[in-house]
Amino acid sequence: MANILITGASGFIGGYLVEKGLKEGHTIFAAIRKTSNKKHLKDKRINIIYLDLSDKEALKQYWNDIQKQIDWFDYVIHNAGATKVLDNSEYETVNYQYTKNLLESLKEAKIVSEKFIYISSLAAYGPGNEKTLKPINLSDKPSPITLYGKSKLKTENYLFEQKIIPFIIFRPTGVYGPRDTGYLTYIKSIKRHIELYIGSSKQMLSFVHVNDLASLIFKSLPSSVVNHSYFVSDGNNYTCKEFAAIVKGILKKKTIRIILPAFVVKWISIVAEYEAKIENKASLINTEKYKELTSKNWSCDSTKTLFDFDFTPQFNLQNGMRNTIDWYKKEHWL
Repeated sequence: MANILITGASGFIGGYLVEKGLKEGHTIFAAIRKTSNKKHLKDKRINIIYLDLSDKEALKQYWNDIQKQIDWFDYVIHNAGATKVLDNSEYETVNYQYTKNLLESLKEAKIVSEKFIYISSLAAYGPGNEKTLKPINLSDKPSPITLYGKSKLKTENYLFEQKIIPFIIFRPTGVYGPRDTGYLTYIKSIKRHIELYIGSSKQMLSFVHVNDLASLIFKSLPSSVVNHSYFVSDGNNYTCKEFAAIVKGILKKKTIRIILPAFVVKWISIVAEYEAKIENKASLINTEKYKELTSKNWSCDSTKTLFDFDFTPQFNLQNGMRNTIDWYKKEHWL
């Protein structure tokens, strides 16, 4: 069994990574901030550590101290990152600079792991061709449209250039599952008989259940694969109408279809972003998110991922959404 460091361990994906690692019998070091919610990190087998990724010197000192307990981490799964921020400059600071601090501090403390797993995003490539709706392929040139995506791509480029440690980059698509709040608002709107589209009802989407993502990541650790990047989905692509139909079928609801014009959503995002700044908090709806919501093609080709790791997802969108919605109902979220 391995010693594994998981950053961003208190988040949605991070919590599942921790649980998967414990289930496989690994020794898990869950790295979080002191302000993080530890609701899903109560298992006594978890070694919780508090890291300030903004301070490389403090990180080096921490690694030197922790070596009294452990010689090295066999693997590092870097899941921490910023998806919403108060100031747009924070995307690059948190997603790029903090990753660089983590890797360089480990090297300088002579804790070099066998493999570094970086959880990136499909946003690092940007949307696919909106005319052909052809799935995004690894051979395509990355062209991110958001600052979040650009910060993820910059981090990916750094990993390919550095010589510190072997790595694998995973770019998940829409990650969902029990405990996720990202798709909950949309599912609630379906429950209220409203089927909402932004700009167009012809958007292409791709998804991966969080359990499948965690399983793939742990399957990649002992593999011979290094220094490669992959898209992660359930192997299928869906129209937004198909997504809505699946949710409606599970909830047994009929809906009224509403298509909001893109310019209306743009103004809503501008106002929401302005109000959030006044209140000094990050907004879920903002001008950056608007770019993603109005892009028509977020489909991708994950064939290489499934082949290289001999991986078969256990969830497609139909049974994955049923699993998620059943959990929402059980926990009275829905």
